[in-house]
Amino acid sequence: MPDYRAVNRANWDERAQAHAASADYNLAAFTADKTHLSDVVRFDRPLLGDVAGLRGIHLQCHIGTDTLSLARLGATMTGLDFSARSLEQARLLAERAGSAVEYIESDVYAAVDAVGGATFDLVYTGIGALCWLPDIRRWAQTVAALLHPGGRLFIREGHPVLWALDYDRTDDLLAVEFPYFERPEPQIWNDEGTYVATDHVFTNTTTHEWNHGLGEIFTALTAAGLSVTGFTEYTSVPWEALRGKMTELANGEWQLTDRPWRLPHSYTLQATRRPV
Repeated sequence: MPDYRAVNRANWDERAQAHAASADYNLAAFTADKTHLSDVVRFDRPLLGDVAGLRGIHLQCHIGTDTLSLARLGATMTGLDFSARSLEQARLLAERAGSAVEYIESDVYAAVDAVGGATFDLVYTGIGALCWLPDIRRWAQTVAALLHPGGRLFIREGHPVLWALDYDRTDDLLAVEFPYFERPEPQIWNDEGTYVATDHVFTNTTTHEWNHGLGEIFTALTAAGLSVTGFTEYTSVPWEALRGKMTELANGEWQLTDRPWRLPHSYTLQATRRPV
C-alpha cells in the first residue's frame, strides 16, 4: 500500500490553491478587516475563552485561517501542517494581514521534534483533522508532549457517528455503513471534489482516512497524561457533510434538515495535561 502521508499530502497540496481562491474561505475578509475571524473560531470562542497572552500551536492548520484568527485574539501562534502548498498560502495570508504567525512544515507525529521540543499553553485542532491520522494513541502522546503541565488541548471535530454514515443514500434514512472504531487499514476514498465551492478539476483525488471512536479518544488522552475537562456535542457541523440533506444556519454551520436531534454532528473536547 502506498504511504498514506504521501497520498494525502498530494491531495492537500492540490487543495491549497483552490481553497485559498474559494469564496467559502473568504481570505479577502482577513485583509480588509483586521478584526475578522474565521467562522470556526467564532463558533469556538464561548468555550475557548480568553487566549490572550497564551503560546499556542495549531496542529494540521491547512491555509491558516483559524491560526490567524487565534493570533488576532491575542495568542502567540505557531501553525503546523504537512502540506507545503498549504503553508505557502498560510504564510501569504499572515503577511497580507500583518500578523506574526510562525508556520512549520511537519507531519503531526513529528511535531515535537519539528518545534525543537518546545511546549505550549494551548494545543488547538480544528474540524476535520483526526480522520487523517491512523493512530489516535500516538496523536494523544504527541499532544501531551507539546503541552507543559497545566496546558490545554482544545479540539472541535466531526463526530465519529457522522463519519460512519453512508453518505450516498438517496432516501432519508441515516445508516451506519463505515467503521466507527479505529481500524488498522484505512478507508480509501476517491473524491473528485472538495468541501468548498471551486471550479478546479482535481487530479490527486485519492485519500486514506480513519475514524476514531469517542471512547478511543478519551482513553488515549487519559493514558497520555491528560485529564478531560469538557465535552460538548452539537447538532451542527461547519460544512455540508450530507449533501442534499442539510440546511445552512445563520452562523455558517450546517444541520440535518429532518429532525437534526437524531444525529450528533460534531463535538468540542477540552483536556489539560496533568502535572508530571
